[in-house]
Amino acid sequence: MKKKLICILMSLAFLTGCSNSSKALLPYSETNNVIRYENNIGTEVSDFFARDLTVIPDELNHMEDPSITATSALIVNDSDDVVLYANNVYERMYPASLTKLITALVVLKEGNLSDTVTVSYNASHITESGAKLCGFKEGDKISMEVLLNSLLVYSGNDAGIAIAEHIGGTVEGFADKMNETAKSIGAVHSHFVNPHGLHDDNHYTTAYDLYLIFNALLKYDKFVSIINQESYTAIYKDAQGQEQKKELATTDRYLKGTEKAPEGVTVVGGKTGTTSKAGNCLILYSKDKKNKSYISLILQADGSNSLFSQMTHLLEKIK
Repeated sequence: MKKKLICILMSLAFLTGCSNSSKALLPYSETNNVIRYENNIGTEVSDFFARDLTVIPDELNHMEDPSITATSALIVNDSDDVVLYANNVYERMYPASLTKLITALVVLKEGNLSDTVTVSYNASHITESGAKLCGFKEGDKISMEVLLNSLLVYSGNDAGIAIAEHIGGTVEGFADKMNETAKSIGAVHSHFVNPHGLHDDNHYTTAYDLYLIFNALLKYDKFVSIINQESYTAIYKDAQGQEQKKELATTDRYLKGTEKAPEGVTVVGGKTGTTSKAGNCLILYSKDKKNKSYISLILQADGSNSLFSQMTHLLEKIK
């Protein structure tokens, strides 16, 4: 009977595409205005939807705050599974460099940080206007660990391509892994076509999917230590075998000290992203005085100053 129930539920899940209405497919409890799945009917089902999900029902997804003007915003007390603010979290959005979060998750799940990666012509010749580059050159030999740090701290798009080609064989092959990994944690409303987030109409996600991806990454101590860095020194060898160093500064104003978090809130780290169509985006991992964890997210703010001021306002909701 239990196996039959699992089969029925899995069939329903695929038929519905796992939209946010999927909360009706599994038993749940309502506490603190949050719906949470109960993982008591078998790992096959619970793993499909991702474990310990905080599911945001429609009545919590359209909160209003005149200080939050970005298209999509979210802050969750991830320790207690309590939604403090949510607006348009299931709306399809362009993620810009927040794409690099799912790239990092693939690396941590499938990659070997001690691998040596040889930078290709493709990785060293990204010509799109505004693309942020570490400046790696064709033939440079760089460890996967250095590339991952360069990707997350400095947001280097060339690091993203080098990672993708090494793990996936091609950018397209790596994108398949990105999409498979996203679906495996319940982020089923996303579609990725590249590892860096430079614009493509077919490259999209939602604030809720980004929350799931970020939540999965926080289980890796390596990821948390990387995003907590104010700067990073990339050490590698060029094509001639000569050691090279690049000093790469974080894009996170809270870590740089140019933006101040509210009293009692410590920003551990996060990821920024910007393109003309995605606007200004930011996701953060923070702690309060009781060491409780928070994930906060702003998508499509209308400028970098507005982005960080809105994020600070979100963080003020932490009590």
